[in-house]
Amino acid sequence: MNWRIAAIPASIVPFIIMFITTKVSPQDVFAVGLVPFAASAVAAVTRVMLQAYRFKYFVRKFIGHDISSTGKTMSARLAGEFVTSTTPSYVGGEFVRIAWMSKNGVPVGKAAWVATMEIIADVFVVTILAFIAGALAIYNGGTAIGITVIVVALPTFGFWLFLVLYSAKRNLQIPAFIQKLINRFLSKQKAEQISNKTNKALADLCTMSRENFNSPKVIGPFAVGLGLTFLSFLAFGVSFLILADAVDSRVGLLESLMAVSASNAIGNLPLTIGGSGLAELGIWAYISNLSSIPDLGAIAQDSKLNVIIAWRIASYHVPLAIFWAALMRLTVVKNPKVLNTESKQDKA
Repeated sequence: MNWRIAAIPASIVPFIIMFITTKVSPQDVFAVGLVPFAASAVAAVTRVMLQAYRFKYFVRKFIGHDISSTGKTMSARLAGEFVTSTTPSYVGGEFVRIAWMSKNGVPVGKAAWVATMEIIADVFVVTILAFIAGALAIYNGGTAIGITVIVVALPTFGFWLFLVLYSAKRNLQIPAFIQKLINRFLSKQKAEQISNKTNKALADLCTMSRENFNSPKVIGPFAVGLGLTFLSFLAFGVSFLILADAVDSRVGLLESLMAVSASNAIGNLPLTIGGSGLAELGIWAYISNLSSIPDLGAIAQDSKLNVIIAWRIASYHVPLAIFWAALMRLTVVKNPKVLNTESKQDKA
C-alpha cells in the first residue's frame, strides 16, 4: 500500500515539469478562481458517485438482493477506486470489490460477474466516446492525435469484446504462461491451491456469463448501467467545461466531453501510475491539434495550460482524497477484544 501512497506526490511531477518548461506558474493555476475550481471538483465527485451507485445497482440486480447498506456498498466501490487511480491502466479496483463482496457472503463467481459487468460498461462507453473523439479530431484536422486515440482505445475494446463472446461459449482458464510463473515462484502446494481457486472462479464467472447473456433479464439492468456510465462521463466532461469557461474560452460541452475522452484513452496506457502526465498530455494534445476550432486553439497556448492543471487537480486529486477515506473505512477495522483489553488495563 505504501507505493500507492507514493503515487500521490508522483502525480504532481508533471505539474512541476510544466511550470519549468512553459510560461505557466502556480499563480496562473490559482487564477482560474476558487468557485470554478470547486464547481469542477463537485462535477468530478458526481462522476465517481454515479459509478458507486451503479455498483450498488448491479449488486442488487445481479446478486438478487442488497448485501449491505447503500452507504457501505458505495463506500466499497469508492475504496476500490483508490487502487484503480494509483495503478497503471486504471486497474485493480475490481479485486477490492470482489474481495468485499466475497467477505459479505457472495460466491466468488457471482462477485466476479458484477465486477466484470462494471468493466464492460466502462469499456463500452468510454472506448466508444474515444472513437468518436478520434474521428472528430481527424475531421477537424488533428490527424495525429485522432489516430493515436483510436489506436490506443481499439485493443481495450477488442479484448473485452472477445472476452465477453468467448466466455459466453467456453470456460476460461489461467493462461499457460501465467501458470508457469506461478509454479516457478511458489511451492507446488501453494501454486496448485491458487490455480484451482482461480480456475474455479473463472469457471463460475463463465457460467454466470452464459446464464445471464442467454436471459432477457440482463438487458434492462445492463442498459441502465450503460446509461449511468454515460452520465458519469458526462459529468467528467462538465468538470473540464466549467474551468474552460472560467478563462473565457467558451468551449462547448461536446468539445469538453471529447477532450476528456481523449485524455482518458491516453491515460490508460500502462506507462505511469494513475495516468499521471499522460492524462494532461492527452487533453493538451487533443486541444492543441484542433486549432481549426478557435475556442479550443486558445486553450492550447501556454497561458491556458493552467486550465488543464487545475482540471487535473479537481478531477483526480480531490476524488483521490475521498477514495482514500473510503479505503480506510473499509480496511481499518477496530478489534473489540483488543479495545476491551486496553480499557481494562487503563482502569487497572
